[in-house]
Order: sequence, then structure tokens, then C-alpha cells
Amino acid sequence: MRMSTKGRFAVNAMIDLTLRERSGPVALAAIATRQQISLSYLEQLFSRLRRAGLVQSTRGPGGGYTLGRDAAEISVADVMLAVEDGELEGEERGREEAPRGPDLSGSLWSSVQHVMLRHMATITLRVLADEQIAAGYVADEKPARRAIGPLPQPLAAKPVRSTAPNSVFAFGQSFVR
Repeated sequence: MRMSTKGRFAVNAMIDLTLRERSGPVALAAIATRQQISLSYLEQLFSRLRRAGLVQSTRGPGGGYTLGRDAAEISVADVMLAVEDGELEGEERGREEAPRGPDLSGSLWSSVQHVMLRHMATITLRVLADEQIAAGYVADEKPARRAIGPLPQPLAAKPVRSTAPNSVFAFGQSFVR
């Protein structure tokens, strides 16, 4: 059985998403920063998770990803199978190798693989998120939106008057005088 970092990163990102699901859609850039995962790599993983129905995407400002089902219904096995391309089911499938002798331990590794998958199927994202909360992890709320410019100040009692020209033509006339 081959369990790569792909599955580990996907599970970590899904736990991160579960911890913040109450705040609305979570941007992948925020997950990438918190989990220290490349954004492009995370985009590839979430594309697979979306195809498997484990996450939903929302476009536009304030968009991001939300869980496709309740966190109590998504198991670690679901996440692993979605991102590992079926490699958990049979890593040797499709590979061309030189002929080998008989596989004397094949049934052992197959049974170990099935036991691991059955165990991962019993662990849900809700359980993992609750463990993090019980350990003292505090998920930050949605970050405050940055203003494009300075915030408007209350108007003074007396309006400010400008003597600057209010058009290109007035600006040109100011040089002629």
C-alpha cells in the first residue's frame, strides 16, 4: 500500500475546512498559508475532492470552499480514496515491470490494506475536528476585509472648499491667466 503526502495534505486541509465551516466559504489561499501547502498543489487536491462530492466551491468575492456533506458523514477513507487515484486499492495495477517470482506475501499486504481502509472509514472529519478543539485549537474567524482606501472620516461642521480647478479645461485656463 502506498500512502503519499497527497492524502495527508488533503486530510489536513479538510480538517482545516471543517474547523472553519461556520464562517462560510474558506479560500484555498488561506488554507494553503495555514497548512504551509503550495496553493497550486492544493488546487489540484480540491479539484479531486470536488469531483468526489466532498467539497463545494463558491465563486466570486467572499467565495471559497465548503464541505459537500456534513462533516460527520465524510470519513478519512473518503478523502484518501478521492485524492489517491485508487492507488489504495491496488498500487501495482497498470505498472509494467520485469517478470518477478511468485508474490508470497500478497495476501498479507492485501489484508493489511483492507484493515486500514476499514479503520479509516470509521474516522470522520467531525471527530478529528472535535479532537483539535478539545486539544485547545481555536479556529480564527473570517479575516476582516481590507478597505481599498482610507475609511471615510465624519464630515466637519464646515465643508472644506478647494480652489483647485475642477476640470481639465479649468486647469488649462489656470496657466493662461
